[in-house]
Amino acid sequence: MNTPSSNTWLLVILFLITVGLMVLALSGYLNPVISAGLNPILSVQGWLSTRYTTLYEFVTIPRDSNTLRLRNDELENQVASLQSQVIQLQQQLREAETLYSLLNFARRAPQNQYVAASVIGRDPSPFLHYLIIDHGSDDGLRHGMPVVTQQGLVGRVAAVTANAARVQMITDPGSAVNVYLQSNETNLILGGSLTGELELNLIPQDLEIPQGDIVLTSGLGGNFPPDILIGQVVSLLTQETDLFQTATVQPAIDYSTLQAVLVIVNYRPIDIEPLIPTIVP
Repeated sequence: MNTPSSNTWLLVILFLITVGLMVLALSGYLNPVISAGLNPILSVQGWLSTRYTTLYEFVTIPRDSNTLRLRNDELENQVASLQSQVIQLQQQLREAETLYSLLNFARRAPQNQYVAASVIGRDPSPFLHYLIIDHGSDDGLRHGMPVVTQQGLVGRVAAVTANAARVQMITDPGSAVNVYLQSNETNLILGGSLTGELELNLIPQDLEIPQGDIVLTSGLGGNFPPDILIGQVVSLLTQETDLFQTATVQPAIDYSTLQAVLVIVNYRPIDIEPLIPTIVP
């Protein structure tokens, strides 16, 4: 049987061994032994950690990829929606700027009464230059009324229905406008062409026209009010063998981008065709 004295001696011996091991450990004498004992344990721990990380990624990465894919689709939809809103706002801004310019133009010419109309179509023929607008006889439009913008002359109403009208632009081959040059107030005839260019025809050979000369409506013929801007002369074609010169006019309006126009509804064109002599062959 163990006696109290033997137990005491056992505790003393264990205490002395523990203190001795601590002293040896702190002194560094046990480092080789500790390293030799811990290396296998650390190797096993690293192996288990690697396998755990691999297993965790195998289980969680597919779910994370699916979440990221759904989030990416959501963000792409938001970007597409925002881009659509930006385009709509830009379109509304352009329309507002156009309407504001037309309003300012109408205020500067209070003697005229205007009806604003949007361009809703164009003639599909490459040889005709017509616009379709969204106002017609119900809005007071009549055949022959002048059509303008804040930049200058567009043309005149050629046909009318209750809710729409067809506008012949001055670039149409069948169009003819009485104009004058701002530099010398010479009266000439401006015509359209198949290519959409504006030309001054029947210019006397002795008439000098400076490049950049401004072309305005003269009011002669009764089709258009006077002093509406058309454009400026960009080139003059002259040949000694010809009786007349021809000039090309750069219009003040970009007719390909027209979105809105003004119809002068209080101007009544004068029909002078019955007064023009007919030459019988």
